Amino acid sequence: MKSLLKKIDYNNLPNHVAVIMDGNGRWAEKRGKLRTFGHKESIKSVMDTINGFKELEIPYITLYVFSSENWNRPKEEVKELILLFHKNLKSSLKEVHEKNIKIIVIGKIENFSQVIQEELIFFMKKTKNNTSGTLILALSYSAREEILRATKNISKKVLDGSLSLNNINYTSFQKHLYTKNLPDVDLIIRTSGEQRISNFLLWQSAYAELYFTKILWPDFRKKDFFEAIIDYQKRKRRFGNVE
Repeated sequence: MKSLLKKIDYNNLPNHVAVIMDGNGRWAEKRGKLRTFGHKESIKSVMDTINGFKELEIPYITLYVFSSENWNRPKEEVKELILLFHKNLKSSLKEVHEKNIKIIVIGKIENFSQVIQEELIFFMKKTKNNTSGTLILALSYSAREEILRATKNISKKVLDGSLSLNNINYTSFQKHLYTKNLPDVDLIIRTSGEQRISNFLLWQSAYAELYFTKILWPDFRKKDFFEAIIDYQKRKRRFGNVE
């Protein structure tokens, strides 16, 4: 671990890292277990990744916890996922709070039970003044839905006269997204070997670097997070410009 830390350039860290945590089901199936076993084991990976983000003092990290498409999985798996999420919600978020990390939730949390919604809102309020980084949880999240929602809200303002067509630009559009007060993503990490972004932060990742690893999410640890950061630092980011 120390050798990895020596390779990291602390003057070239990403401002915002986003993680697509993929491979829980396959990890469990490889071991002859039910898919839900992989989801249970993934909690260790989540906390280890959060510890890595905090150790490097990266300002923002977004975890793709539950997508809007996940609701379409087999009912029993969805039920187990929600039960597991709820079971670990308080203890995990309490631990995050104790690390002085601010918590933000994006997505249609109204799709969850009232109890879960209230707990999420409670921890967002409780951690709002924390200063050791910001953890964004994408829950029941869809980037297409987010963009569509922003478009509808802007259209309403145009119709009622509170917003002029001439004043619609990148900045004004961004203010209508779930992530309106957050910086764009610099690095997306996806586990499990799949090489796609699966309807995740499409607007915010316009110029993000992509890092794909074959490691299944329950096996992902802090050292793997550090290796992704080291790989990111080898990239030359041009944002559409020439060298």
